[in-house]
Amino acid sequence: MSFSGEVKKELCKAPLTRKCCALAESCGVLLYAGTFTSGEVRIVTESSEFSHRLPKLFQTAFAVRFDDMPGDGAEARHHIFRITDADKLAVIWQTLGYDMGQHFALHLNFALLEEDHCRSAFLRGAFLAGGSVTDPQKRYHLELATAHLQVGRETEALLRDMNFEPKSTLRGGNTVTYFKHSDSIADLLTLMGAPAAATEILSAKIEKSMRNTVNRRVNCDAANLDKSVAASRAQVEALTRLTDAGMIKTLPVALQEVAVARLLQPELSLSELAESFDPPLTKSCLNHRMRKLMQLAKGETET
Repeated sequence: MSFSGEVKKELCKAPLTRKCCALAESCGVLLYAGTFTSGEVRIVTESSEFSHRLPKLFQTAFAVRFDDMPGDGAEARHHIFRITDADKLAVIWQTLGYDMGQHFALHLNFALLEEDHCRSAFLRGAFLAGGSVTDPQKRYHLELATAHLQVGRETEALLRDMNFEPKSTLRGGNTVTYFKHSDSIADLLTLMGAPAAATEILSAKIEKSMRNTVNRRVNCDAANLDKSVAASRAQVEALTRLTDAGMIKTLPVALQEVAVARLLQPELSLSELAESFDPPLTKSCLNHRMRKLMQLAKGETET
């Protein structure tokens, strides 16, 4: 099952105890479903859990049954629910506060969404019917898509009133309200009734952050190691030239000790080489002596 399917499965566990919330959720379902007209309600879903929830939801909200619905043993990928009975449609339209005799663009009835729990229920219904969310291991994206332009605009306004910052676009004749920030998606899922999915998103964010931190450190360590290896190679080459020229023996004992230590231990970093002396040298002291040796080697090369 996809992550979006898992989210819908979790959302369908929300209890249907308040009629006001059942009505708000049904409103979200209808406005974000495939078809909601004065002549037909048609809801199509791939979610088995949503398919099982729909009859009880409409019974609680409108006291109506679907005219056509999948059988108990239906194995089809898409579960289709339809209402075409005129009396049932009249009940639904009237309950939602719409006038079937007027031809106008569908909109939100904010009188149904005065309470916070009803707003959450509406958004849950909208997501169950017309929403999706991407697997957080891949990217962060949650969207709600409706064929009703005014509904999309008013849903965006509702979300902004709830302190969210959604974006919107038009796609294939639908108005799409979407989020791309992990924190906003997690907050919205929690609000709708999917805290486990929200936790999974936040966990994925932490995991990605840790992975990026580790990668940065590994890259930094690798870069430092490359610099250390290159510096050691240059030092060994310079000291070899001094040795071949017979100059090492003429140098002060302190410089001779550094030259011999580096030639015998080319794999050590400067800090590790400083620690190998007895007593240990400071890195600053060793660096000063090595710099002197490199200058001498450069002079020998120029000569």
